[in-house]
Amino acid sequence: MDSTEATKGKESVQKRSPLDLLMNQLRRKASFTERKKPAVGRLFRPSESSDKRSSNIPEMKESEASEGKENNDPGKEINNTDDETGSVVGWGRVKQFVQKLGKTPHSQNLSLSHCDLTATDVVELATLLPFVAQLEVMDLSWNDLVGGSLKALTVHLQHVEKLRVMKLCNCRLTAQDLTALGEALDCIPLIEVLDLSWNIGVGAGNFRHFTEHLQPESTLKELRLVDCQLSETDVTALSESLPMLSSLEEFDLSNNKLSIKGMENLSSSLGSTPRLKTLKLSMCGLNKDSLSVLGQALRFIPALEHFDLSCNKEAGGGLATLVTNLTLLTHLRSLSMHLCCLTKEDVLALVQVAPSLKELRELDLSSNKSVGDTLQNLLQTLPLSQMTKLPLNNCALSTPACHDLATAMQKLQQLESLNLSWNKCVGENLRQFLEPLQSDSKLQELRLSSCNLTTEDLLHLESACQRGVLSHLKQLDLSYNGSVGDGGWTSLFGKAAGLKGLEELDVSLRPSAFLSVSPWLPALLEALPHLSSLTRLSLQHWALSSAEREKLEKVLSKKNVILECDRMASPTPKAAG
Repeated sequence: MDSTEATKGKESVQKRSPLDLLMNQLRRKASFTERKKPAVGRLFRPSESSDKRSSNIPEMKESEASEGKENNDPGKEINNTDDETGSVVGWGRVKQFVQKLGKTPHSQNLSLSHCDLTATDVVELATLLPFVAQLEVMDLSWNDLVGGSLKALTVHLQHVEKLRVMKLCNCRLTAQDLTALGEALDCIPLIEVLDLSWNIGVGAGNFRHFTEHLQPESTLKELRLVDCQLSETDVTALSESLPMLSSLEEFDLSNNKLSIKGMENLSSSLGSTPRLKTLKLSMCGLNKDSLSVLGQALRFIPALEHFDLSCNKEAGGGLATLVTNLTLLTHLRSLSMHLCCLTKEDVLALVQVAPSLKELRELDLSSNKSVGDTLQNLLQTLPLSQMTKLPLNNCALSTPACHDLATAMQKLQQLESLNLSWNKCVGENLRQFLEPLQSDSKLQELRLSSCNLTTEDLLHLESACQRGVLSHLKQLDLSYNGSVGDGGWTSLFGKAAGLKGLEELDVSLRPSAFLSVSPWLPALLEALPHLSSLTRLSLQHWALSSAEREKLEKVLSKKNVILECDRMASPTPKAAG
């Protein structure tokens, strides 16, 4: 659904009264007890075994009913009857409700995301809250029919006063829902995490319906408002409410267009959140002026550890006005400026302050072409011995830059993730990055997609496996390297025992390649028993015959490995290129 359609949907919901919406849901949806088959939307739930999905809910045992009674508050007698199952009380009712939605019941964590919940279900859920008094986490995300009916639930939140986490992402919340949620804050005095992301109804000037109910010394530690289409009015309401959120530690406003005025209001209020550790402003349309304003605000949040400014393409050329104040963030551990169109001057400005960032562990400058020309300067100033992530994918690295990085690998002893994808110079130079690795290497992620790798490069990768320096590797991405010959793949899989911790392997080709797996498939089949941790294997755009696919699926089914490949017959093998 595009933004126009989403807006129309939101407006239609807002025009209806809660009673109209409830009656509409009663007409459109089957009642809770009549629902026996999962809806299409539930295909997107986290994977569960087919046995669990297809099995019916067992008849409630007497011992379970007793357990449900014991979980109730002392002195309260509960007498509820369900037409189809007979007398079901307390925890037993909760179990039935959750299991019929294809989820696993838990007394402290109620996760009902992607369940196609209706207004009827929300009312049903509200009646169950007295039986989950120990509840700490409630996740109703990705149920867009919840919008307009949230008050039916919030008026009963006093039964779960231990609630710490509430997630309502993409629920098509309305202004009335925000009011109901705000009014219910007094009932959940321990709430620490609130996620309202992907609700366009939170924007359009509606957020004040929630913020006006915030009280001083709120317990909220994490507030996420990703892609809520916040207007300048919403940002102003949010800024005015920050003094109530002195305990805030994580603040995510990503994917919301922030005007200069909005940025000024927000920055002036950040001083009210001295405990802030994570600030995410990815894809917020920040420009040079925005960075200048934000830079001035950094002095008020000295505890900041994680700072995300990624995907602000208009920020290029304005980093110098921000980085001067980065030296005030003595606890900064991660900085992301992925895809910010940084100029050479921006990177050199960062080089000037890098020596002051003594706690830095992660620096993401990926998808900025200027990094290729300035990498040597950057590597000389970063605290390499403690860096765990240094993504350099799509940075237009030159051959000299590759040599500089290879030299730095000797100091990157704590490195957990190395992403060099979309840098063609890595081809024929992979040996330089692998040879410095020692047996105590911490590397868990190695991404080399579209790097023009050759057969010789894979032979060096095979050698690294044999030396045991990749034993902790969990993700290996070798996709889009059609220049590797069959012998390279065969050799690599022959030493798969050295990848005992591997969980995800991607050797997909470009869509136009479509080469045959026949020459090296036997080596892969022989290697799979040694890859005991493997959960996903991607062979997109490789050509498999029906017999080859059947043989591969048979082996993988025993290991519960997800196979990603094309369903088409094998053509006449093409020459690799």
